[in-house]
Amino acid sequence: MEYFVVFIAAMLAGVGTGLVGLSAATAMVPLMIVLCPAFQGEHGAFMATAIALASDILGSAVTTAVYAKNKKIDLKHGWLLCVCIISMCAIGSIAAYYTHQQVLGGFSLFLCVAIGIRFLVKPDAKEEPTHDGTPKLSAKEIAVSLFFGLTIGFGTGFFGSGGGMMMLIVFTAMLGYDRKSAVGTSTFIMTFTALIASVSHIMIEPAILLECWDYLLLAIVTATFFSMVSARFANKVNAKVVGYVTGTILFVLGLVLIFLNYIDLINMVYFKEFWRLFGIYIAYIIAFAVVLLTIRYVTKVPDYIFRKLLHIVAFTSILPLIFCTEIWWIAVLVEIVFLIIVIIALHFAERLSFYKSLFVEKSNHEVLTSFIILFSLMTILMAIYWGIFGDAHKFIAVASIMAWGPGDAMAAIIGKNFGSHKLSGKWIEGVKSMEGSVAMAVTSFLFTLLTLITMSHLPIGYALIVSLIIAPIASLVELYTKHGLDTITVPIVSSIILLITMFIYHM
Repeated sequence: MEYFVVFIAAMLAGVGTGLVGLSAATAMVPLMIVLCPAFQGEHGAFMATAIALASDILGSAVTTAVYAKNKKIDLKHGWLLCVCIISMCAIGSIAAYYTHQQVLGGFSLFLCVAIGIRFLVKPDAKEEPTHDGTPKLSAKEIAVSLFFGLTIGFGTGFFGSGGGMMMLIVFTAMLGYDRKSAVGTSTFIMTFTALIASVSHIMIEPAILLECWDYLLLAIVTATFFSMVSARFANKVNAKVVGYVTGTILFVLGLVLIFLNYIDLINMVYFKEFWRLFGIYIAYIIAFAVVLLTIRYVTKVPDYIFRKLLHIVAFTSILPLIFCTEIWWIAVLVEIVFLIIVIIALHFAERLSFYKSLFVEKSNHEVLTSFIILFSLMTILMAIYWGIFGDAHKFIAVASIMAWGPGDAMAAIIGKNFGSHKLSGKWIEGVKSMEGSVAMAVTSFLFTLLTLITMSHLPIGYALIVSLIIAPIASLVELYTKHGLDTITVPIVSSIILLITMFIYHM
């Protein structure tokens, strides 16, 4: 049975490598640590990662050969990234050995789902290069190569997965490569990173070679064969077909394996609590969606007002998660599941005619991107301030959102209608006004104070002082944040201030 699991895992790894340059460990490690007892003991995930990395060596090499035959390898702009990644692999491998295996294995499972979603949402990458073809690196390319090269290199050695996916994103989105050249170049680099990382793993834990040589041999042969076949397939078919096939496989595989891996932790009480909270959450969203649709199609509400009403429903959705359960990870899980549903639903809804009339977007995928950013941020805030710091600090997650959301909406409304004193400058983007910024500060103050009074154990006087500190800072951060990223910057800065004030209060 274990040989069959390793075979299937290596086959999926080979397909992923040949299609889009995925690291073999993206598919192999989750399957092996969940379904193979041999890789569930001490350092089991470390050993599974080593086998996956070893499979990547020849798998990436034959994939590189296929793409090279089609003249789809370009190191003129990628050599610095290549050097940085390779140099950090061994360091990541050493760090992985001393990391708790539950952390290492769990990351692989969720990474599998995340990469699957990425391909389902955006199945095709750029097909035409955007760089000018000159071999000289620009300052931007040097900075990108150094930062991402060092981090991807460490991550490849540490997790054994994600390197191929990250390289694909960096090459296409930041260095201007077309998709096929990005895959060919990334698999060329992966050949060396996999060699260095797998050797490092085996030197650290020789039992990988002595006790698991049969699994190792089977994985290498299988992954190599399917990498070659899928690479040839990828060079002949449409990019969207490749993306959808890859995304579906990884998404379904990841969800199944997460369920199997954590099934022992889920008893009927937790199962019922999840569905109870999920039902409440969906009911909350549907109720407000009906209200918004009624407003949109019955009244003549301006587009900018409707956009802010949509934001209000989105950011207040953290309230049922906080108040309707006492188990933080169930709240986080509900948010993650809902986010996945929203991503898939909006991705397909964007193609329908009613979507453009319902949501007036300033740019492509604006609503989808906004939802991803906001719901991801709320998930992270709950996980940190409720999950890590405990129940007594969960109000920080709510207060930091309230310091941004209501104020942002009020700033837009007041600024649009009464903003006569315009603000401009090098660091200010778009049309903003003094009146709008003041409106945000006042609104942020009121909602932050209300949250602190109702949810925290701080005295009213102390809560008043904290709110007076946060409000103007939130307004300034919003004013000087570009590209609509105040959704991230304002809550993060506010949460840090709240955390600091809590520590000061308890000193």
